[in-house]
Amino acid sequence: MFIRFLIFFILIVLVELYFLQALKTISIDYTPQKRKVIFWIAYSLAGINILISSVAMFYPPPEWNSTLRFISSLALIFFVCKLMGSSFLLIDDVIRLFRWIASLFNKAPKHSVEDGAQQISRLKFLSYLAVTFTVIPAVSFLYGMVRGAYKYRVHKVKVSSPNLPEAFEGFKIVQLSDMHCGSFMSTEPLIKAFNIALNQNPDIIFFTGDLVNNESSETEPHLETYKMLNAPYGVYSTLGNHDYGDYKKWTSDEHKKQNLEDLKKVHAQSGWRLLMNEHVPIEKDGQKIALLGIENWGGNLSFPRYGKLENAYAGTEEYPFKILLSHDPSHWDVQVSQEAKYNDIDLTLSGHTHGMQFGIEIPGFIKWSPVKYIYKHWAGLYKQDNQYLYVNRGLGFLGYPGRLGIWPEITVIELSRA
Repeated sequence: MFIRFLIFFILIVLVELYFLQALKTISIDYTPQKRKVIFWIAYSLAGINILISSVAMFYPPPEWNSTLRFISSLALIFFVCKLMGSSFLLIDDVIRLFRWIASLFNKAPKHSVEDGAQQISRLKFLSYLAVTFTVIPAVSFLYGMVRGAYKYRVHKVKVSSPNLPEAFEGFKIVQLSDMHCGSFMSTEPLIKAFNIALNQNPDIIFFTGDLVNNESSETEPHLETYKMLNAPYGVYSTLGNHDYGDYKKWTSDEHKKQNLEDLKKVHAQSGWRLLMNEHVPIEKDGQKIALLGIENWGGNLSFPRYGKLENAYAGTEEYPFKILLSHDPSHWDVQVSQEAKYNDIDLTLSGHTHGMQFGIEIPGFIKWSPVKYIYKHWAGLYKQDNQYLYVNRGLGFLGYPGRLGIWPEITVIELSRA
């Protein structure tokens, strides 16, 4: 771990030096006062980046409080943007390196002064590119933090199945996922999101995991807010990979187990029915469907497999329509849609991917995020044969404290027999 942080630290220093070189080149004609302001800001940001990377080597990020995580996220954004911009200068240096190597074997006369002037002009041009391709992404990511993180969007879809009992025609589900409440600086954004959810007049509400980042204590400021969620047929929930505290160093196994038990109590105190590898019937006008919920089960990237679908499924054969709550959509890829004994699970609801909180979505034209190269099904509705999967883009955020292009989601699913 120390070696990885050391490599990252060295990379940060090199990128900062490249970026400072770009600033020196483009500001050569500026007034001394203007140059002073520019470099005061640049050196301050570089110092913060280097300081935070140094702290991370000895104080792991999962132990940080929300304020330190927010500051580190800002620093990381500027670093990534500087890395993108500095690539232009790196290209120039690589070209000049090869030219220098070639000159060792070439006895041709040295470049003239005019050539040198062209070199300087090219360096200045590339420096402008470096700064431009640093500033524009940085402004975009800052917008994602200030506005994008709370730019809640309602996604409405219809799921049709001949297996659905007549009584459930038009039955409305609201799905929420991946709150990561430890990332919120206040409870106001959740209140706003929950009001939007309740305004959809759902018959039932599902939450598909990752209530916290690591610890149950993250829920304390929001306990009363969780109780806002209610629906005629109840609120049901399940656990995500972050809810187990697997990414934090605990003082003992007992402490970690108690953290999970405390989180389960939060679900109960909020009026949510937490499903732990089990199923419950949902009855309307004398007809029933089955709701299954399992613990986290990852089919991708070595995420833990705590879920036991066989336990949740047992006894559901009598129900004509089945809904499964499973946090990780790769579970559907690997087990739900692949094993014949589960091919009567009509609808699976997942989250987990967040759409990587970054991408481009223009309905009917483009839907892209880097996460598509990791997860086959990463956002929206999918269908294979008679089985559906819906992947919620998440309500909160993790790591980068914002969203850009892939906005936080409240899902409204209407069931139909047609």
